[in-house]
Amino acid sequence: MSQPGSAEVVLYTRPGCHLCEVVKAQLERLREAVVFSYREVNIDAEPALRDEFNDQVPVVFINGRKAFKYRLDEKAFLKRIRSTARRNA
Repeated sequence: MSQPGSAEVVLYTRPGCHLCEVVKAQLERLREAVVFSYREVNIDAEPALRDEFNDQVPVVFINGRKAFKYRLDEKAFLKRIRSTARRNA
């Protein structure tokens, strides 16, 4: 559930992807530090998404914009999330 002013984070992933599991664990840990809504999307469930992101997973979008691909820089992520919260406050 999203809180007013919080960012929406979407992780595009696929089963069996080691890097996806790493990024997922990072996002779960980061949720303890900042508030954001989180959704995980399996690209293999939709052919259009698989075509778009096949060689790019994991991909993290923040508020509908691609923010990270393959790896998540936690410091940069926190900066973006906090910036979004300030803009939406």
